[in-house]
Order: sequence, then structure tokens, then C-alpha cells
Amino acid sequence: AGLPPRAAAEEGAREVTAAVIASTLTTLAVFLPLVFMEGMSGIMFKQLAYVVAFSLACSLTAALTLVPMLASRARQTAGTGTGHAGGGAADSPLRWLYDRSEGMFNRLEIAYKNLLALALRHRLIALGIPLVALGASLFLIPLVGTELMPASDESEVRVNAEMAVGTRVAVVDRSFEKIEAIVEEAVPEIANTVSFVGGTSWRARGGNTGEMRIALAPAGERDRSSEEVAADLRRRLSGIPGMKIRTRAGQGLFLLRLGTSGDDQIQMEVRGHDLEIADALARRVEQVVAETPGVTDTRISRESGTPEQLIIVDRRKAADMKLTVKKIANTLQTILSGTSAGNYREGGDEYRIRVKIADSERMDLRAVLDIPVTNADGERVALRNVVGVQPRRGPVLIERKDQERVIYISANIAGRNMGAILADIRQGLAAVPAPRDFSIQFGGDWEEQQRSNRELSLSFLLALALVYMVMASLYESLRDPFVVMFSVPVSAIGVILMLFLTGTTFNVQSYIGCIMLGGIVVNNAILLVDHINLLRRRDNMELSAAIAEAGRRRLRPILMTAATTMLAMTPLAIGMGEGGEAQAPMARAIVGGLLSSTVITLVVVPTLYSLMEGLRIRRREARKRLSAQLRIR
Repeated sequence: AGLPPRAAAEEGAREVTAAVIASTLTTLAVFLPLVFMEGMSGIMFKQLAYVVAFSLACSLTAALTLVPMLASRARQTAGTGTGHAGGGAADSPLRWLYDRSEGMFNRLEIAYKNLLALALRHRLIALGIPLVALGASLFLIPLVGTELMPASDESEVRVNAEMAVGTRVAVVDRSFEKIEAIVEEAVPEIANTVSFVGGTSWRARGGNTGEMRIALAPAGERDRSSEEVAADLRRRLSGIPGMKIRTRAGQGLFLLRLGTSGDDQIQMEVRGHDLEIADALARRVEQVVAETPGVTDTRISRESGTPEQLIIVDRRKAADMKLTVKKIANTLQTILSGTSAGNYREGGDEYRIRVKIADSERMDLRAVLDIPVTNADGERVALRNVVGVQPRRGPVLIERKDQERVIYISANIAGRNMGAILADIRQGLAAVPAPRDFSIQFGGDWEEQQRSNRELSLSFLLALALVYMVMASLYESLRDPFVVMFSVPVSAIGVILMLFLTGTTFNVQSYIGCIMLGGIVVNNAILLVDHINLLRRRDNMELSAAIAEAGRRRLRPILMTAATTMLAMTPLAIGMGEGGEAQAPMARAIVGGLLSSTVITLVVVPTLYSLMEGLRIRRREARKRLSAQLRIR
């Protein structure tokens, strides 16, 4: 009190330098592990870590240099202005607002001081209540739900149609015109549409398929979300005969889904070699998935339906006719696809010579079987005498993963979170026995979610370890960082409650918000503990008095920093603007965790500090008494 503005700015900056550096370094330590993340999480948040780290470094420099200088100049200007304003300044609206806010803060400080005194008298109860609240909030986790990425309205709806294998493109095109007519009538929000029929799309699977991409007007210009438009189209398009139609809204963060095995949210994998057993097992799995509430548009990736003729060599007849299987197979290869007979060089260019029957792809199978093959005795034997023909329908495509044949059963979800749906599917699959050498596995979003969760969990633990190490080095103590870190677990109360009340799931975005909280919530505790130590070291205050005074002095800065952070995150948490839903879970986790941590930290951290410091003082006094008794003896 009474210091000139420049001296006050210097003294104030010197007093909070250690706390500001510690707060900034702990936040920087949280973002350091994100730089080394790989996969989808690394793609999403590596740039965020770079930007935030650079911004924090700049803000630290400004906080320790520019802000004290401006504060001293503002104080001088304010003092000069007050001297000349006279009574008029007191009647200004700003002065009235300042007086009211000052009175509110004074009443708040008195109430907080009384609450803190009560907590210090009943320390075990004050520490037990947050722990009980934390345990109770953990029971809400199953109700929150999980998913890979938050659903986002991308102003797009996709319609995929599929007819029987072998259907001509002209037939598919005529049927697709019915889809286009229904879409034109049922979706007034259309901005434009693009249709692919007969395998012209880069992701199309065959000539019997088609895809329609519907671009909608911006979200602010329509009453229905893209998910509601997709649900309405799904109902309207279900009656078109001969077509299997799947309708879905544009998936959140579509470009990141290109790295996965598909763009469907639910994906099951049936792995095994035998085609017939795999097809039967895949149909059984699809039935379980389709019967699960919240699942829409199931599909099996392997299509069985392409007509083909299987030529089987009768080994006994071939032996009687003095023909080998290799001879017969080579003849069929020469007839149907040709055999390499060397190379032809001309003018420095080389050409492959391939011998085959002209227009063999247009030949009737009976004509092919009438072609003779020469046996070991030089006799000509017709192919039909040593082979048999078995018609069948084979798979259009055989997919492999990890060197195993695999069939994907994929589906979309509506109205439920992915975690709850997968739990029901897992329960239904318990009654589906997998044959020997076959396995049923979860893939798609779930597989990527598990990979991301492992990386994010490791990053979270590493971030907490780095935060503790930074504070331990600055405080030169292992006890004070532990007291400060106690504010991290209590922030989970607000995170879980906020996600539950807003209907937000645990996903990659909300997980990143939790990691960021690890460096943000400790800042308030650092301010508090650092000032308690300062008062005890500089002013030789008694423990309880130092805690009470530090709490009173640091109440306003703590509330101001927490309020500014939460207010800055509020527009993001609301999900305003196009694609706002993608970032909202991260902001909601930060706002909820910071709110609960701020309220609880103001009471729990001083109480825990008092308990641990009191134990240390009593142990030190006990050692002194013991030493004194030993000297007397």
C-alpha cells in the first residue's frame, strides 16, 4: 500500500513471476505429448499443440513485461484523472458499476473466508465430500456413452442403391430415376445433387450399384438436420422394388475416415478361408446387427451372385486318355486368356507374343469343350471327354485383411451412441458360435477408437507426469506439487456431469479436452499454494493465517482466470456455426472440468495443504523434542 505505480508494478510482477511461469509451463507440458501422437489423433491435434505452445510462450513474455508496464501507466493516468474530475466522476456509470462490483467481491471474499475457516476446522469432512462426489459421478459414465468422433451436420446426405448382381446398367439407371424423383419432392433443402450409376463413382463396387450425393443448404438456413433428412428419405425410399437402398447423413470428419476400412460407423469382420461357411456366418452376424436397436442400413461386403462355370478335371479319365492335369490346364489357359510365346523386337522396341484363340471370350462353352488336346501318344482328345462342368455363383470380390479372407458387415447408427450399440451387439454375438478357424471381430470406428484411446491415455499419463515434474522442479518440493495435482481428479466431476447433461459422448474430442484440463486446472492451485508459501516465507505468518490471507488475496485472480477461460470456450461449447458440433465436446469437457475444479479447488487445496503441512510440522517438532531429550540424557 502507498507504493508509486512503477514500484507497485515491479513488486507485483516479482510476486507472481514464479506462479505465472509455473502455470504456463504446466500448460505447455500438457501439449508436448500431442506433438508425438500418430494416427488419426496426431493428424487432428498436432497442429493445435504447435499453435497453443507458441501462443503460450508469447503470452508469458507479455504477462511478465508488457502487462506490468501498461498497468503502471494506467494507474498513473487513473490517478491524474481522479484528481481533476471532482465529483462528476463519482456519478459516472463506470464508477457506479465499479462500486457495485467491488461490493459484490467484498461480500464474496467474506463468505469464502468463512467457508475456508469452516473447512480448516473439519478437514477430513472437507476432503471427503469431493471424493464421494467423484465416486458418485463415476456411475454416470455408462450413461454418457462413447464414440470415435462426434456427429456433425455436414449439410450432405448420401443415398446408395444396389440391385442384383448382373443387372444391366440401363435397368439400374431407370430405377435410379425413381430415387431422384422422390428425393426432389421430399427434400426442399437441396442445394445440388450428383448421381453415379453403374460403377462410375470412384468408390462404386459394381455395375449394379448407384450413389446419389445430396448437398443441402447451410444448417442455419434449414429447419431439419442432415440426420433428420436422411431418416425421412430412408422411410420414403424403402418401397422401391428390386433395390436395396441405404441412406445416411454425411459422416463427421469424413476425410479422416478415409484412413479406415470404410465410412460406416459400425463394422464387423468375419475372418476365415472357406467361402460358404464365411457367407453363412456373415448372414448370421448381419441378422444380429440388424436386430440391434439404433442400427440402420446393414450391408455385407461380399456379394455372391456372379454366374460362373467351374471346370473340373476328371483325373481318372485323364489318366486313361494319357493326359496330365497340367496339360489340360495349359490348353484351357491358351484358349481363354492366352499363353506367352516369347518376345518380338523391332526398332529397339520389344513386344510380348501371346497365343490364343481369336474372340475366345465370345465363344460358347460347348465350343470350347469341343476343342481337342493332344495326349502323350499324339492322339487328339476332346476336352469334354476329360473335364466336367459345374455351374455356380461365385463372389464378386474376395477381400483380405492381415493375410486372411474377410467379410465386412457394416451399418450406420441413429438415435443411440456407438458404445451402447456395440455392447448390445456383443451380447447378441455371444449366442453365435464361430466355427473352427473362423473369428468374429469388431472393426471400423471401434477399431480406430481403441487405437486412439490407447494413444490418448498414454499422452494423458505422460502429460500429468510432466506437469508434476515441472512443478517439483520449480517448487523444489515433492509435497506441494502433490497438493496442486489434487485439483486434477476433482475436475472429472464437472467433465462427467457436463457431458451427461448436454448429451455429449466420450470421444476423441472430449478426450483431448480432458488432457488439456490436466494443465489448465492446476493453474488456480498454483496461484494459491505459491502465495501461501510466499506469506509464510516473507511475512513469517502462521499456517492458518497464511492460508486464510492467501485465499482472500487470490480469490479474485482465480475467479477471473477461470471465468475468462470458460467464457472464451462457451461459443465453442454451444456448437455455433457450420461444423461446430465437431469441436463442441472438447470445449464442454474443459468448461465442465474447470467449473468444478475451480469451486472445489478453492476449498480442497488449502485444506489438503493445511493437513499435510500440519503433519510435517508435527513430525519436525517431535524430532526436535526427541533430540532435546537425547541431549538431556
